[in-house]
Amino acid sequence: MPAVNTVLVVGGGPAGATAAVLLADAGVAVDLVEIRPEVSALGSGITLQGNALRVLRQLGVLDECLEHGFPFSQLVIRVPDPAATVVARVDDIPFGGPDLPATMGMYRPRLARILMDRAERAGVKTRFSTTIESLDQDDDGVDVTFSDGSRGRYDVVVGADGLRSWTRRMLEIPLETRSVGMGAFRMFGPKPADITEFHAIFGGPSYMALVCPTSETTAYWSLVEPARDRTTQTPEERLADFLELSRPYHGPWDEVRDSFTDPADLNYTWFEHHLLDAPWNRGRVVLIGDAVHTCPPTIAQGAAMGFEDAVVLAELLTTRESVDASLWDAFTARRFDRVRTVVEASMQMAQWNLDHVQGDVPGVTRRVAAAVGTPA
Repeated sequence: MPAVNTVLVVGGGPAGATAAVLLADAGVAVDLVEIRPEVSALGSGITLQGNALRVLRQLGVLDECLEHGFPFSQLVIRVPDPAATVVARVDDIPFGGPDLPATMGMYRPRLARILMDRAERAGVKTRFSTTIESLDQDDDGVDVTFSDGSRGRYDVVVGADGLRSWTRRMLEIPLETRSVGMGAFRMFGPKPADITEFHAIFGGPSYMALVCPTSETTAYWSLVEPARDRTTQTPEERLADFLELSRPYHGPWDEVRDSFTDPADLNYTWFEHHLLDAPWNRGRVVLIGDAVHTCPPTIAQGAAMGFEDAVVLAELLTTRESVDASLWDAFTARRFDRVRTVVEASMQMAQWNLDHVQGDVPGVTRRVAAAVGTPA
């Protein structure tokens, strides 16, 4: 008998959708609530390394993701000169194993749609425009009141509701989310035919100018600058600033710049970080993904860590016989140190860019490989 028969998942992002699918596949009755009115995802693109692809394969959606995404195996480093001269090609570490692509770029909203469609096929009951209003738990379960006035009782509640997690606040867990000091423009646009890897220009007026292919014809283009408050700008003003900031970057940027005309394709976010000390549960309510750990995307492991949280949690909830201290101890043992290593490595890479000095890039890469190159 699994430890749970009924589970509520709060949040339909990568971590929440993955947990819901795996639990439902194991015969658990899963409800999922999502505060947004429909399937959506903030951002233009996402970079998924091999350990994230390993989870997509476990979910049975890897082939569909590869059909819509763009796999690659190298980082191409350029300098901010008039020719955008290529100075290095670095092979990606195959974190997911030799039978998977090292890395894949993908349009983030497409990934969100694929995961939620998979949840529907698994039998997950999903409600949009809905969140939780109260949690009242005892030794045997959690009574939940929802924002639409309905109620339910569950064996476990999984809070996968992101960086500003409402579930975390309801549990009165203090967690300070801090700015890294960087802000990123991300623009969805066309991909030049010869861009078949991740391209990065370090230096110039921005910390980084990045291009990640997301399909045969599309890519997301990112400029990372010192964090600025751009909330008072109109979309048109943000687009104008993005275009101006991009002009010193050449090579592929010159090929596509004139196509960046729609402000709706551009978004701007700060890089932030936090890590909640273990344990990540309070009784029968547990937090996963960005609700407990977030880091700058400098090593492209944020979503992968959320995927892995979901895999480990679902495995424990469906293979253990009871929800007890040993289950939560096992979850902590398998997740906390691994996630902490990734957060620290991400921050080290961010600091290297902030300082504009030569950092121990090979050392950081090896450290990340040791953390994410083996199953969670």
